Amino acid sequence: MTTSSTSDNSAASPEPGSRPPAGRRSRRNSATTLAYAVAIVGAVAAAVLSPLGEHVMKALLDEPTCPGEACEGKNPQNQGCGEDARTFKPAVGNPALLQLRYSEDCQAVWGRIERGSPGDLVTAEVTGGTKRTAEIEYGNDQFTSMVSVGDGEFQVSACAVPRSGGESTYERYCIHATEATAWR
Repeated sequence: MTTSSTSDNSAASPEPGSRPPAGRRSRRNSATTLAYAVAIVGAVAAAVLSPLGEHVMKALLDEPTCPGEACEGKNPQNQGCGEDARTFKPAVGNPALLQLRYSEDCQAVWGRIERGSPGDLVTAEVTGGTKRTAEIEYGNDQFTSMVSVGDGEFQVSACAVPRSGGESTYERYCIHATEATAWR
């Protein structure tokens, strides 16, 4: 007696050159694509966050977005001017930790107060030029927008002005600097 049996080999390995069912193929390709995407994003993030990547990004973004007069009245952080900025902050007689910040690349200065109270003002003014003022709205620090100093000699001042009847215990005081000041 002869018996014939038919078997369904669809669950067995496909023959060479044959294609797996479409559902299986697309899931496998999706998983592979996702794995490649994650690997690429990880590699790019590692490169950018590494010291070499940081150096490359700095070189690409070396130029500020607003050198010179174009920086007038703009936020130094948004314009990339804080990258090369140096600070003048007297260590003595400076109860509100007032400072002047200077970006040579941006050819601009701005004032910053680090230890004030809401309502206190900070100003930055270029002799013979523009004056900018900012108020602490909350917290204890604030900075002004930029004042253009051009490329060359300049004289600037920053002042800390406590709000009348406010929490601050210091009296109005100012600091002065030039391009030759020991900026740090």
